Amino acid sequence: MPGGRLTQQERQQIALGLADGLAYAEIARGLDRPTSTITREVMRNGGPTAYRADLAHRATEHRSHRRRQAAPRDPKAPPQADGPDAEAVREYEEMLTTVFMASGAPKMMSRVLACLFTSDAGSLTASELVQRLQVSPASVSKAITFAESQGLVRRERDERRRERYVVDDDVWYQSMMASARSTIQLGETARQGVSILGPGTPAAVRLENAARFLDFVSESIARAANQAREILHTKPEAPSDSTA
Repeated sequence: MPGGRLTQQERQQIALGLADGLAYAEIARGLDRPTSTITREVMRNGGPTAYRADLAHRATEHRSHRRRQAAPRDPKAPPQADGPDAEAVREYEEMLTTVFMASGAPKMMSRVLACLFTSDAGSLTASELVQRLQVSPASVSKAITFAESQGLVRRERDERRRERYVVDDDVWYQSMMASARSTIQLGETARQGVSILGPGTPAAVRLENAARFLDFVSESIARAANQAREILHTKPEAPSDSTA
């Protein structure tokens, strides 16, 4: 399996595969590359409908040049004793961003979430996100608002009264419950259409089947989320004096 960065010819093959409607896995097999490489390449450069090989290649070259300028290495400087490798962290943040985008999240929200999840504190202020992502405050604000609506981020005030955006151990529970509520609403809306379109008609039957399916899925999501929260996030009780 070839390693290293994608070549311009490989990017052209990716563009052709997308135009033919091929799945990422099929394009990856044709290039003898991991599927994750193709997914990350496409989502990083406009997504499957806007991907262009020439623009993607130039963007990659620009990112590489910018990194070399931003982090020149002094051959006399001693190596860092502790802490993760900065380049590895950047690569991981890009991969995490790509996974969020592949799940349906907008690009800016995905970048914000990747920053929050990879920060030790699990929280950042708006100004810190603006500095890390090199984007406008408005872009961060819009991304945070959307992430908050999905239950992926919460807000709090620190000791300096600054608003901080937080992801913590409860974030996935809140996100799953938000998904369950959205699915319930979709099921209820589908069921309302049954009486409007007339019970027994093909459209009404289709909507009734959809409502039953969505009801089952929403109940399963909520039940699984509650069970996981109870099992994984409940601290064991301390032994009493009588059992110690």
